[in-house]
Order: sequence, then C-alpha cells, then structure tokens
Amino acid sequence: MAKTPETEHPVKVFGWAASDNSGSFSPFKFSRRATGESDVQLKVLYCGVCHSDLHMVKNEWGVTHYPVVPGHEIVGVVTEVGSKVEKVKVGDKVGVGVLVGSCRHCDQCTNDLENYCPKQILTYGAPYLDGTITRGGYSNIMVADEHFIIRWPENFPLDAGAPLLCAGITTYSPLRYFGLDKPGLRVGVNGLGGLGHVAVKFAKAFGTKVTVISTSLSKKKEAIEHLGVDEFLVSRDPEQMQAAASTLDGIIDTVSASHPVVPLLSLLKPHGKLIVVGAPEVPMQLPVFPLIQGRKSISGSGIGGLKETQEMIDFAAKNNILPDVEIIPIDYINTAMDRLLKSDVKYRFVIDVENSLKPE
Repeated sequence: MAKTPETEHPVKVFGWAASDNSGSFSPFKFSRRATGESDVQLKVLYCGVCHSDLHMVKNEWGVTHYPVVPGHEIVGVVTEVGSKVEKVKVGDKVGVGVLVGSCRHCDQCTNDLENYCPKQILTYGAPYLDGTITRGGYSNIMVADEHFIIRWPENFPLDAGAPLLCAGITTYSPLRYFGLDKPGLRVGVNGLGGLGHVAVKFAKAFGTKVTVISTSLSKKKEAIEHLGVDEFLVSRDPEQMQAAASTLDGIIDTVSASHPVVPLLSLLKPHGKLIVVGAPEVPMQLPVFPLIQGRKSISGSGIGGLKETQEMIDFAAKNNILPDVEIIPIDYINTAMDRLLKSDVKYRFVIDVENSLKPE
C-alpha cells in the first residue's frame, strides 16, 4: 500500500491537534517536507491563538479536515534555508501568517494581493501543492516558501507581536485601503476583543478619533484609560446610539458573533463605510434602506498581501504597537479555547511553544 505524502515527509514534527468537532486538543505527531530550494524552515517560538482557530476546530464553517493543527500567527527563528532563498538566513527571526501559498501569477498575486488569490493556500487545514493538508503553528517546526515569510524587525517582541500576523493585518489593511488612516477622521471599532483592541491601536497611531462600540459597559474604563479611545458607546443603549447618529466616517466591525448591523449603519455619516472583518457563522441580514438613504456601504476585508503584511509589521515596530497578550503553555490550550468562547481574555492568547511543547 502506497504511503501518503504526509508519511513520506522526512521532518518529524510534534504538535497539538483537534481530532473531531468537539474541539478538544491532544498531543499529535506528524511530519513536514524537507526544506526545498525556495523554502525556509523555522523553529517555532510563539504562536497566537486566533478566534478563527476556535471556529475551525469546531468545524463551524464546514471546511475542517481532521486532525487539525491550528495556528497562523507564528513567530520563530530560521533553522534552515533552501539554496535559492534570498530574503532571510539561518538565525533570523521571522513570522508566518495566514497564507503559505498562492498561484503567484493571477491579477491578485501580481498586485501583491495574494490574500485574494482564488488558489490561496491557508497555513493550516488546506490542501498543499503536494496533496498534504497544511498544519499550523501549534507545533515545534514550520516550513514555508520564502515568499510567505515575514522578516521580523530587530528588538520587536516576538511573543506579544505574534497576533499582528492575523489580528494586526486584518485591521491595518482595511484602515489603509478604505482611507480611514487620515488624521482627524472619526473611526468606529465594533467589538473590543482580539481584533478590536488592535484596530484601536492602529487607528490611534494614524491620528484618527476613535469610538469603541461594545455591548459591555464594563470595558469602558479600560478602553478610555488604557487604549486611549475618544468615545465609548454601549450598543444596547438606544439613547447613546441615537446621540451618536451620523458621526462616524467608517466602522471596522470585528465582532465574530451574530449581531445586527442597522444600529451600526445609523452611526455612519452619509457616504460612510461599514467594513466587516469578523466572521460570524450565521449569514448577515442586509438592510437596504439605510444604505440607500445615506449612500452608505458595507464592505468586507480579509487579512492582506505579503507586501502589506510586512509594511504593517514594520509600522507596528516603528510605532510600538503591540497586542495585549496572555502567554500560555500549550497544555493550557483546551482551557484557553473555553475562555476564548466566553471572551474571557484581554485580549489575545499566545502559546509559548518553545518552552512548553516538548516531543514525547
């Protein structure tokens, strides 16, 4: 019986995987390909825990291949490079984000928008070119084509910086693309979680006036005193929402649970933009009249291309923008997922892979 490409791979790897939609993790041995001529192998030091990891391990989007090894906010140190690699060398600190492949020649790829390539390959849970299913950073070793490697700035923290490779670019990209990066604009951020607090930090760094919209009054003090937001709205308070009607140029909607959009549209000025970056598992209701009456728009945005991701990391390092993180050992991941489901984290879990993931 022929071996699968996965078992033929020579590099033995250890990680943690979920084997079914219960989402429960346990230790898992697998393998990765040898370092090809354009590949970079790295020792994983830290890996962020993204809300999409939770969706994937529970198969809430209906696309999960089990066993699944999540993790697409990966930082580490280069241990081996292929003969044609020019971007990095052994010993360099690097990152791997949401993508490890794309076709490289379509209109999107040639315009540095690999994230919109129809043949994009996600860092975990997707078929790779050799027929294996990609596995992510909840593991001790990673291999990726150099094109999908991010150079890590000197003296920029690896642990706290890891979530920028998804949460960071997911919020930076729409702020840039939709022109919400101009000083003096009024930008709303719906939801103050892993994505939302990073959106606030980037929006403030661009010089905008930031309003956080949240269902939870308990987050107001920290939002204003710690994150420096200019306004805080409780979305369940009709009087507050009415008083803030037509005041925002744009809103980054980071909420990944089902929620109504009409109250958000009411906050926008005419021509305002509601940009959805959270990914609820339930389809959103599209209200037409609020769009027509103010020539408002609802758009989506997903991560960013590799060039923009590098730009984002460099901008974050220059402006000292770091997510607020809680560092955890790998064997805490099941508890962390339970807490993430309850939004019981400020604001992002990061796994200390190097110090807690030991091959059995």
